[in-house]
Amino acid sequence: MNDTHALVLFSGGQDSTTCLAWALNRFARVETIGFDYGQRHRIELDARLHVLDALRRDFPHWSGKLGNDHVVEIAALAQVSETSLTRDVEITMQANGLPNSFVPGRNLLFLTFAAAVAYRRGIKHLVTGVCETDYSGYPDCRDDTIKAMQLAINLGMEARFVIHTPLMFIDKAGTWELAKNHGGAGLVNVIVQETHTCYNGDRSLQHAWGYGCARCPACELRSAGWDRFIAAAA
Repeated sequence: MNDTHALVLFSGGQDSTTCLAWALNRFARVETIGFDYGQRHRIELDARLHVLDALRRDFPHWSGKLGNDHVVEIAALAQVSETSLTRDVEITMQANGLPNSFVPGRNLLFLTFAAAVAYRRGIKHLVTGVCETDYSGYPDCRDDTIKAMQLAINLGMEARFVIHTPLMFIDKAGTWELAKNHGGAGLVNVIVQETHTCYNGDRSLQHAWGYGCARCPACELRSAGWDRFIAAAA
């Protein structure tokens, strides 16, 4: 497996775009993979393409490193889940203490499919934007979960993948700062203008931090992180 190549799990949102920049500064060739799982905010699939176009256009030192983009359809995930990300229902907290935006098994499936593609492509490094610091409480974003997945995938595929989680122990303000450190104001602008995070799929309203409804948990995290990032830079 090629130790200089990476595959980034790329949704088209703030976190995965930051991770993509992180990977482009470290590896000789970087491919991307996204997932169509029947998400209600499927507008993120369009955002992916706009972000990739912007990176190729505005960052010539990265353009030659950006390789193939893959999209895997796993509609069965929406069929077996009852969540606010796969059904048109209000985002609420559940009795188990998790928001109903949690899609059981989502990140586990994403990593498994990504590893299968990386296996075929001969890519050693997988990069994902999961985080347990400033998140919605999803158990499949925890460091222990990712370490367990790396072990299971490597055993099950008789491989030596390395799963990188650049955002695992930083908050959303730190994610904005990491983007700035890796791509300057230009990358921050791409994230504001082109990425999509809003769970409601709302791109009718533009804010200083980007497009979104400003009410869902994803928008609230992104907005609060932006405010702390700007305050720290002042």
